[in-house]
Amino acid sequence: MSDLTPKPVPLEQTRQRIVDQLCEHYAAENLTDELLEQRLTQAFAATSLVELNALVADLPTEPASASSPSTAVATAPAGTVADRQVVVAVMGAAERKGAWTPPRQLSVIAVMGGVQLDFREARFGPGVTEVTCFAMMGGIEIIAPPGVHVETNGMGLMGGFAHSGSAEVPMDPNAPVLRIGGVAIMGGVELDVRFPGEKRGEARKRERLVHAERRAIRRLRRGG
Repeated sequence: MSDLTPKPVPLEQTRQRIVDQLCEHYAAENLTDELLEQRLTQAFAATSLVELNALVADLPTEPASASSPSTAVATAPAGTVADRQVVVAVMGAAERKGAWTPPRQLSVIAVMGGVQLDFREARFGPGVTEVTCFAMMGGIEIIAPPGVHVETNGMGLMGGFAHSGSAEVPMDPNAPVLRIGGVAIMGGVELDVRFPGEKRGEARKRERLVHAERRAIRRLRRGG
């Protein structure tokens, strides 16, 4: 006759589940930095299931976390990639997005206008894709996918050359390289790293979750 008595849930298994939930609540802004630190400390110090479950009892119900989006990047054969192209916006706007093939060297000029380059669905050629920006009293927004190596080397003169957003460095050393440089004069160049279809707010939430998980891992390695 089989034993139908429910087996107790291991303490460490519950601890990991509670830590994951705390990280998700932090990403959803249900917990401040201070409260996250406090509850992580309590989670790693807890010696019973009751103590652990109490740490999330007062928090709203959160949907299950979605799996991480794919970081795969579309590629194009070398023979289909143009050597040079220019995108210009003078007192107007220009954009490149969707399934497009960037050239090996792309010059972007925004003078009292705006340019958006969305590389998330782009078909990258092998090697380096180089983007040279010139923004004068205008703005250039660049959105890169996580699956490429991103290099930035720009200068702002009474303007800004910023890199926001984060993602894991691609594991593949042969992944495409997106190299961005140039100058912003009384204007701005902004690079943001986001998954395809991901909005800015969703990217920030994902980054908060990654940040919280890393803090939990560091605390675990220190022994709580």
